[in-house]
Amino acid sequence: METHHFETETAAGRLDKWLAEQGDWSRSLIQDWMKEGHILVNEEQVKSNYKLKAGDAVTVHVPEMKEVEAVPEDLQLDVIFEDEHVIVVNKPRGMVVHPAPGHDRGTLVNGLLHHCTDLSGINGTMRPGIVHRIDKDTSGLIMAAKNDQAHASLVEQLKNKTTKRRYETIAAGVIPHDKGTIEAPIGRDPQDRQKMTVTEHHARDAVTHFHVLQRYPRHTHAACELETGRTHQIRVHMKYIEFPIVGDPKYGPRKKHQFPIEGQALHASLLGFKHPATGEEMVFTAELPEDFLACLKHAETFAE
Repeated sequence: METHHFETETAAGRLDKWLAEQGDWSRSLIQDWMKEGHILVNEEQVKSNYKLKAGDAVTVHVPEMKEVEAVPEDLQLDVIFEDEHVIVVNKPRGMVVHPAPGHDRGTLVNGLLHHCTDLSGINGTMRPGIVHRIDKDTSGLIMAAKNDQAHASLVEQLKNKTTKRRYETIAAGVIPHDKGTIEAPIGRDPQDRQKMTVTEHHARDAVTHFHVLQRYPRHTHAACELETGRTHQIRVHMKYIEFPIVGDPKYGPRKKHQFPIEGQALHASLLGFKHPATGEEMVFTAELPEDFLACLKHAETFAE
């Protein structure tokens, strides 16, 4: 059984909601674990609506999970492009990419299985066609392969850093430089295994290029391009340069402000690659979603 330990620095609201922000667990799964006695606060069992106080010690004993089954679901995917080799989807914020314990329905894979009769099998039955991932609370473009040959080609392009992946984000603080490159290795945070951090310990090289799109009184609208694709890379790198992404529950600014968005203001706005069969250069774009636009409007009039 895997065990996680947390300690709250300040009052943090409902326990189930707070825990869902700390790990990749749904609130319904957390509530089930609480009923089964797997979650303790200060070594005592509490209800899911318990309001966390500063200094509370939270222990999560993750029970052994049964393998979940990926089943087709009609999720009305926003398909940007599709042929017999590849499909590009504009993923909404809040959608998990593939099934996992606690997220066995409503994932991108569930939607793809309903939409497509053919997906590559390289990643097995739980991640059919999945070439790369974007976080649950990041919106935007993601590609999937519809046969093994296409899958191998797209993975090779990612490995060789020839794909184009651009994200738009809203950072807390006014970035003074018009553009820059963040080159800092990323590994698992030894203090919190649910997070990543810039570290030299068991880390992998990570490179993010950014340029400023618009400055606001206390925030910056920026575009980030990935040269590498590490877990939470942009979120970790922006925190590292002290311009964390607004709304980010894991890496966001310490002083919370109510932006009209659930999760981090991060959107995969551009995706480019060579077609796996023809070699044609393909570039796709996705407009900013309504919640991101609402955050930009909020940043215009933001007052401390």
